[in-house]
Amino acid sequence: MDSALLYIVMALGVSTVLNLFLKRFGISQIIGYIFTGTIMVYALDLRYMNDSATLEHIGEFGIVFLMFTIGLEISLTKMNSMRKEIFFNGFLQVGFTALVVYTISHYLFSLESTSALILSLAFALSSTAVVLSYLKSSKEIHNPYGQRATGILIFQDIAVIPILILLGFLTSNGDQSVPEILRNTFISAVFVIGFMFIVGKRVMTWLLHFSASSEVDELFMGSVLFIVVSAALLASYAGFTYSLGAFVAGMIIAETKYHHKVESDIAPFKDILLGTFFIVVGMKIDVLFFIDNFWLIVGIFLLVLVLKTIITYLVVRITSSHVLSLKTALAISQVGEFSFVIFAVASMGGLLEKELESLFVLVVIFSMIVTPFFISKINRFVSYVSHHQYLGLDTSAFVSRENHVIVCGYSAIGKFVAKNLDELGAHYVIIDNNPKHVNEALSAGKEAYLGDMSKLSLLEALHAESSAAVIVTLDNIEKKRAICEAILKHTKDINLIVKVATLEDKENLQDLDITSIVDTKVEVGRLLVEKMITCKMRY
Repeated sequence: MDSALLYIVMALGVSTVLNLFLKRFGISQIIGYIFTGTIMVYALDLRYMNDSATLEHIGEFGIVFLMFTIGLEISLTKMNSMRKEIFFNGFLQVGFTALVVYTISHYLFSLESTSALILSLAFALSSTAVVLSYLKSSKEIHNPYGQRATGILIFQDIAVIPILILLGFLTSNGDQSVPEILRNTFISAVFVIGFMFIVGKRVMTWLLHFSASSEVDELFMGSVLFIVVSAALLASYAGFTYSLGAFVAGMIIAETKYHHKVESDIAPFKDILLGTFFIVVGMKIDVLFFIDNFWLIVGIFLLVLVLKTIITYLVVRITSSHVLSLKTALAISQVGEFSFVIFAVASMGGLLEKELESLFVLVVIFSMIVTPFFISKINRFVSYVSHHQYLGLDTSAFVSRENHVIVCGYSAIGKFVAKNLDELGAHYVIIDNNPKHVNEALSAGKEAYLGDMSKLSLLEALHAESSAAVIVTLDNIEKKRAICEAILKHTKDINLIVKVATLEDKENLQDLDITSIVDTKVEVGRLLVEKMITCKMRY
């Protein structure tokens, strides 16, 4: 027990100091956590814990909570609208990547067919933990390329299931035939998903309702943790991954009115457990083996990077523009954490030599270390090579800004708002989550950025608390309410002005402490009467 506490204290201390140091150079905290794991292993001689199943399970729950928060962002309606990104792009990306990697590794590098198959399936997957962490923290998960990357990553997580089934069949003695395995898996999938949506949804809603009604934060947080872990365990017992169960649970809660509160409350647990996951990744680094095979590891990584970028680009390019395809391809060009599971299962089943497993694991780790350095530069790199204007938010421009007006939405009403603000000489910035509207604003010489105003980090970046007013011109009532809730949660001392078009919209926002709700129909009626009064009457 004392040893365990010592390890925890040291991990917290080392990771905190490292990340504070790396933050000064703009380096992702993921790197700090990975290096912490390596330092801990060699400083305390913990190499015997490298393959600890307990540690891996603890670390995996970082991905579980990450996938749960992704599920909160993707309701059933949204998933249906993303079916092209998930099933079409995802299937083609995984399928073609696996095929190309298998062909090269087997025929060009003379790798044994089973080893080549395992390698191709593992390298077809990308890093959910690294990519989605970045997309969520930067809010680019709501951008078009972020949506495409997220869709492919979701399919990859689903693809882990048949991959593990295949490995199980290859390592078994033939007790079950492939059709029998597939039938049992299908039955399990129907049972788990059906149970969660029919029974689980009612239980989750009831539990969240009563815990929220208690107005005790600990009870609400306890209910959320219970839901996430229960869903993960249910999926695991049925033969699926923990993260898939958590993702489905997130999708269910996304359909309820509690999803915004759940997302904000769960964030600290997700971040802590993700840190644990990357520490466990760092513990797998064999420094001497890495040094001896450094150039081989780098060569394999670069080959995979180039291959995955080209294949993903060609797949996404079928339905998307050059710029979106290139951004998506670069974002998911690395190798992912589920590859650890594939290599471990294959090695234990005698399908992969131990030395090959060590080499491939180090390629994956090297990939995860390098990715945070270049993923944040994707927008600027693509802008440079494609001569395409970057629409991201430069937060440094708002460090000392105050008394500015934030205009949310640049459709028809937003354009008139901007015109009137120009006449007043007011300083304002336009935020819209539609790239077309942002480009229109930029073409008109406005200061405009692509983003989602319902996200706390964007409000902080815009210094909304120091603004003169926030004007919301959107039409979608759900998005409008989410933005208003986020703004009022961020700061109560703000002039929030919201446009509504119907009585239902007005009633939907009535319970919020909005400064002014402008009903377009009422205002048009008032203006018509004013015009009538000022007109010269004819007799």
